[in-house]
Amino acid sequence: MRFKWAILFFVLTIATVLTGCEQMIVLDPKGPQAAVQARDIILSAGIMLFIVLVVFGMLIYMLVKYRASKQGDDYEPPHIEGSPLVEAIFIGIPIVIVAFLSVVSVQSNYKVEAPPEGYEAEPLVIYAASSNWKWHFSYPEEDIETLNYLYIPTDRPLEFKIYSFGTISSFWIPQLGGQKYGMADMVNTLHLAADVPGEYMGRNANFNGEGFAENTFNVKAMSQAEFDKWIEDVKNTAQPLTEEKFTELLEHGHLGQMTFTGTHLSFLPPPEGEHGGHNHGSSSTNNDHDDHDKDEEHHHH
Repeated sequence: MRFKWAILFFVLTIATVLTGCEQMIVLDPKGPQAAVQARDIILSAGIMLFIVLVVFGMLIYMLVKYRASKQGDDYEPPHIEGSPLVEAIFIGIPIVIVAFLSVVSVQSNYKVEAPPEGYEAEPLVIYAASSNWKWHFSYPEEDIETLNYLYIPTDRPLEFKIYSFGTISSFWIPQLGGQKYGMADMVNTLHLAADVPGEYMGRNANFNGEGFAENTFNVKAMSQAEFDKWIEDVKNTAQPLTEEKFTELLEHGHLGQMTFTGTHLSFLPPPEGEHGGHNHGSSSTNNDHDDHDKDEEHHHH
């Protein structure tokens, strides 16, 4: 009786939890990269579900067929030899599954890491820099910058240059593609595209401190014409981003959405090219170190 009540309680609990679940946004892709990843997730889940059902079916069959019976104390079960065929199947099937998923994963990885194909427009380059705990989006071609929100055109490749002004973060827009890390001394590139206008959620997917939960940003995808109109409005209404103002933004914790003309890239270049590596690879920094070494050598002499 207790067992039946336990089963009933378990079923009711699962039903209650599932009724409160919204659709998983990673399975509702709005771009080509996300569509590839959603397909792989569904494929992998389907294979695993099939394996689980087969294993449970075999388990039930074995428990029923070879359950304890009312045999005499002197009963000896028949001797059964191992089956090479069964052993080959048990070993071969996992190898085939792993090999198949490996091929699928490698092919998909090349697709999602490469610029999306089939678009006539040139990629829109956006620098996405995180700071504790904000997102700074710089549009170098349009010469504007936003804080904690992102506007993008549809039907156009997007090339995000990701880095961080603080701890390691992870740039992620689930309905457009996978995540990629942002670090202080290098720039990572993430290729995305949005095929459907709408508003999407973006966030930092890497736990990096007390402000992690609110380290989110809003994404709005629109037509190229609407995007151009937004750029024009920003240039006519937004205040310029100065080095002093940007330094102030970096010092704050959580902030709301802001818009500026100009970008911080002009006075604080991203850690790429000659500015990459520790200390951003600054030539002036290296010269300072050389001058310091020469001064020490002269002092010792």
